[in-house]
Amino acid sequence: MDRSPVFSRRDFLATGLAAAAWPAVSSFAAADDLTSLTLQTAAALVRSRSVSPVELTEACLKRIDALNPRVNAYITITRELAMQQAREMEAEQKRGRWRGPLHGVPMALKDNIDTAGIRTTGASELFKDRVPAEDAEVVRRLKKAGMIMLGKLNLHEFAYGGTSAVTYFGPVHNPWNLERQPGGSSGGPAAALAADMCFGSIGTDTAGSVRIPGSYCGIVGFKPTYGRVSNRGVIPLSWSLDHTGPMTKTVGDAAILLNIMAGYDAQDPTTADVPVADYTRGLKMPTAKLRIGVPRQPFFNNLDPDVAKAVEEAIGVIRKLTASVADVEMPLAGNPALVWGPEIYTYHSKWIAETPEKYQAPTRAQILRDADAKIAVYAQTRRDMEIARREIDRFFTSVDLLVTPTMKTPAPTIPSANAGRGDGRGDGRGRGAAAGGGGGNTAQFDWFGLPAISVPCGFSSSGMPIGLQISGAHWNETTVIGLAHAYEQATDWHTRKPQLRT
Repeated sequence: MDRSPVFSRRDFLATGLAAAAWPAVSSFAAADDLTSLTLQTAAALVRSRSVSPVELTEACLKRIDALNPRVNAYITITRELAMQQAREMEAEQKRGRWRGPLHGVPMALKDNIDTAGIRTTGASELFKDRVPAEDAEVVRRLKKAGMIMLGKLNLHEFAYGGTSAVTYFGPVHNPWNLERQPGGSSGGPAAALAADMCFGSIGTDTAGSVRIPGSYCGIVGFKPTYGRVSNRGVIPLSWSLDHTGPMTKTVGDAAILLNIMAGYDAQDPTTADVPVADYTRGLKMPTAKLRIGVPRQPFFNNLDPDVAKAVEEAIGVIRKLTASVADVEMPLAGNPALVWGPEIYTYHSKWIAETPEKYQAPTRAQILRDADAKIAVYAQTRRDMEIARREIDRFFTSVDLLVTPTMKTPAPTIPSANAGRGDGRGDGRGRGAAAGGGGGNTAQFDWFGLPAISVPCGFSSSGMPIGLQISGAHWNETTVIGLAHAYEQATDWHTRKPQLRT
């Protein structure tokens, strides 16, 4: 049993759940399916004793049983553990004990995040039987807050791609159209959320792997500032570029999770000892004085017509919410592949030499190409990136936030994602979908280490979701959340659901 300390009343108020509790209870009466609730509403209902953790967990497991065979979002379903935790949480609920803002809320995690006693595979045959002895730091924090663990979610193998089609456990399917990819590498979390198979998730983002599937699946994907959330216990793709962030149904849910996840970890050298804000305050932040920049080049080049239309309409909404919207020229990012390539090869060098057959062919081929990286090029690029991360803050003296399309096209089909080289990574130089060469606008923000969120902003003529990306200066997550939430509340895109029969 989790012996973590009980959260205080102050902790409860800080999550923003208290303000939502009474409206949530009244809306619950009209809800036909518990799994359609947001994380914020589900947590408030548990807190008010209007619903039990067992009811929430049973509803999620029933939906997973019905939909996962088609969507393939889950690699591991921790059914017995989830029900055990739910019964413990329910007993505590009846006694008036409250562990924290996630008390009794079922979640699932990307399967490159270590979970003690639960296999963590990286979606690879190499790690198919790997069972960590310790939780990742972010999992420890979520457990302390009262999370119920539903299982581990599928991804692009070792997070090294943008399709979630290259995985030992079979491709993930987009709930909006099962013939299309969900994006990657955090495709399992995005698909599970879009299909209401969990209330929240955690993904990782090295070149867009939280925001790409967020855009393709019509959910919220939030990459915080580099160093804001601990990566300790996460299977690395690139130590210099990896970010761990929330994936949720709404911006409010993302703010709640970030409140729990964020903070310095003395055992993780990538984290920064910078004060943590109450991110839920962003949900009430006035946006009327914000100055918005729109970097047309290169983010608006070669947009799919449906994406272009949806994003321009979103910018029109944002004009009414803010002080100004103006075109700006953003500093150019370097090539992050020159950093992540040598770093992923360093991590995998022993295994790729001894058991190359245990990698999916596209992953193996790319890691072996990474072995050819030049030390001098890596060292210079790594230094250039550190300088760029320091200098980018000057850019935000004239604007507060940036707005771009998240992706340049809606989600492609799974076969086309695997066309050509077979791994969906585009031009063969490690610059595919995850790096922007396959239609994305995401990797630049990993290069600079800036906070960036993708929120739904429309649909294509074929019915596929389109995402809007909002980004800000380092440590300015609250302002990013503020505009994202204001836009979300001014539109209804986040309320739409794929029509999957259970």
